[in-house]
Amino acid sequence: MDRLDNTIRPYAWGSTTAIAELLGVEPTGEPQAEMWMGAHPGAPSHTGRGTLAEVIAADPERELGAASVAKFGPRLPFLLKLLAAGGPLSLQVHPDLEQAKAGYADEERRGVPADAAHRTYKDANHKPELVCALTDFDGLCGFRDPIRAAELLDALGVDSLKPYVDLLHARPEEAALREVLTAILTADRDEMARTVTEAAAACHRLGKDHAPYADIAHHYPGDPGVIAAMLLNHVRLQPGEALYLGAGVPHAYLNGLGVEIMANSDNVLRCGLTPKHVDVPELLRIVRFEARDPGVLRPEAAPDGEELYDTPTDEFRLSRYVLPAGTTTHDLTLTTPQILLCTAGSVRAGEHELSPGTSVFVPAGEKAEVSGTGTLFRATVVA
Repeated sequence: MDRLDNTIRPYAWGSTTAIAELLGVEPTGEPQAEMWMGAHPGAPSHTGRGTLAEVIAADPERELGAASVAKFGPRLPFLLKLLAAGGPLSLQVHPDLEQAKAGYADEERRGVPADAAHRTYKDANHKPELVCALTDFDGLCGFRDPIRAAELLDALGVDSLKPYVDLLHARPEEAALREVLTAILTADRDEMARTVTEAAAACHRLGKDHAPYADIAHHYPGDPGVIAAMLLNHVRLQPGEALYLGAGVPHAYLNGLGVEIMANSDNVLRCGLTPKHVDVPELLRIVRFEARDPGVLRPEAAPDGEELYDTPTDEFRLSRYVLPAGTTTHDLTLTTPQILLCTAGSVRAGEHELSPGTSVFVPAGEKAEVSGTGTLFRATVVA
């Protein structure tokens, strides 16, 4: 197995302390948002044999196994991350596989440059994702019941929000959510900025259920996404709990440290809380306008101490081992590729001693014995 040297991405919303504290190093003073583990071309992990992308490209079947290559092609189909949110990420949705293929082909046919700011589809893949909290972790996930959203907006006492309140009460669920989100995203920017400023002051005054939106407005003053966010469920994960984000589900992470895994894609359609391009017509085509429970996941017991976060996605499978003090050795050998990430304690994986924040890549079929005292996450595929 290969010890991984991973890149930390300094996005502006990142925490300045969380990843450094996990690694046991001094903070740099700059935001550290994500640590990437995998073979994504944007920041592939490094090994003693070259980048993980180069290692896999040299012999895909040896590294990934025949079953994974047959199902997903000669690439690692997932990207594992440590995600440290010090402020809200953009409000966003992801396309399903067919939408991604069609959208990518269309932009390729129209000659939209791959690095263009208005480019929506970076690749032809979908991007389901799962985030598992390591600390208390706040996020937004899926639409609230329209009546509950109306109550939240109405309590602000902002006259310019009254039409949205009326729509949420008067229409069937899908139509209500679609019409209100459309109105928010297509409103006059100056008028909406004034509405957001007034709503933010009311959120700050009311606190409780409104408090998360006051904080969002602090980070993104005047952004229409502040009002759009109030249509969504707010959820606070406890350590060990997780959220699965499928296609078309609007979401945003707000604050906290977690382990995130996703299909290897960059396809994001933004709804707000961002200075980046918002493609409103395409967004409205992709969003699933249905109220839903956030669906907090808790790990399910599996054999040999494994705790599995069950999802409908084959590109990744995330599980956790909480290893008690003692000399027990667990055999984690699989016929699929794995990344093992330590998040607490001290774990021995093969010849490697892993401390919090360190990880290894295990090629398909490679012997993978682990022992020690701590917490280990295992990322692999279903092939």
